Amino acid sequence: MPQLNPNPWFLIFIFSWFFFLFVMTQKVLSYLFNKEPMLKNAEKPKPEPWNWPWT
Repeated sequence: MPQLNPNPWFLIFIFSWFFFLFVMTQKVLSYLFNKEPMLKNAEKPKPEPWNWPWT
């Protein structure tokens, strides 16, 4: 029975798992964490008050 012969399929299985674990993980993480986090103590600029012409 050819299903029980792991010779060609085991190598394909191992290479596919290596691909998903190492190559795809780095590609996915580069999309997820591509921005630097903002600091909580960063000062926000104060907005200028509007100049209403009818007041």
